[in-house]
Amino acid sequence: MKWDKNLYVGSSISHKKNQVKWKIIHNAGQLGIYVITLPSNPLNILDVIPAWALMQKSYPRKDKYVIGLAGNYEEALSVAAAIVNDVYTNTGTFQVSEYIKNRKTTKEDFSCISS
Repeated sequence: MKWDKNLYVGSSISHKKNQVKWKIIHNAGQLGIYVITLPSNPLNILDVIPAWALMQKSYPRKDKYVIGLAGNYEEALSVAAAIVNDVYTNTGTFQVSEYIKNRKTTKEDFSCISS
C-alpha cells in the first residue's frame, strides 16, 4: 500500500491522522475509519474502503494508493467529493488518477469539512 504525501483528511480525524495511518499500516483495528484510494477499476473515479476490510489477508492491499482518510462513511463521501471537486476545478475533467499522480503542491494535507 502506498500513501500520497498530500492526504485529504476528514475533519473528524484531522487531529489524529498520523495515528490512524499507523494503525492501518500495522493492521490494528480501525472501526468506522474509511480509506479513499485511487480506483482499482479504470471505469471508477475513486474507491472508498472501510479500514477493517484492509485487515483481511486476502484483500489486495499491495496495489492500493491511499489519497484520503475519513472518520465515518458520510465523511468519506464528503472527502471523495472534495477530491473530485478539486480535480474538476483545477483541470476541468474528472481524471482523478492522472491529476493526483501529476500534481505539485507544497501543502502537506488537505483538510475537508464534514457535513
